[in-house]
Amino acid sequence: MTSSLLDGHGLFQRRYFHEREYIRGLAHADQRPRALFIGCSDSRVVPEYLTSAGFGELFVLRNIANFVPALEHTDASVGAAIDYALGSLEVPDIIVCGHYGCGGVKAALDDLGPLRERHPSLHEWLEGVAPAARRGLAAGDDPDAVWRRGVEENVIQALENLITYDVVREKLEAGTVHLHAWIYDLYQTRIRVLDVEREGFVDASEIQRDG
Repeated sequence: MTSSLLDGHGLFQRRYFHEREYIRGLAHADQRPRALFIGCSDSRVVPEYLTSAGFGELFVLRNIANFVPALEHTDASVGAAIDYALGSLEVPDIIVCGHYGCGGVKAALDDLGPLRERHPSLHEWLEGVAPAARRGLAAGDDPDAVWRRGVEENVIQALENLITYDVVREKLEAGTVHLHAWIYDLYQTRIRVLDVEREGFVDASEIQRDG
């Protein structure tokens, strides 16, 4: 497997031959990403592919179920990335992007007890995801509808938790950062965006038309 990945690196070097000087230039300049992108670790959801972002355009944070814990959470890795992205890199936008078909959200909807002994770290992480994900149960008896709603609720909760970080709150008050909630629809290969006025997620193309 690693051999094929190294072969892929060779393809990368050939594919981006004409951009080599630009890429090397990034190494000597301070990075200035356009956004902090908080997404799921799912191998099918690759931020740069979904957005056609180039080198240096996104500061990416990925974890199980694109979870953003509140500031008081014991895990500091997410907070460290937020502090650096806003405090040092001064990104103007934060995007939290979940996805339909998220295994982490599905697990959080189920009984987490069996994970406690076998995978204690995963159990602890998903305990943080569970309260928002389980609000999806309000969608009714259809398991797929509950799962989709759980994904949406988890992204909305992430935005609320972001505001517990001082640097986010201060920059929101100053108008120098904007928060965005996205969901990638694996099945339709489309991004859906939270529209506050419509109180729900709509196809990104609708936001673009309105803009």
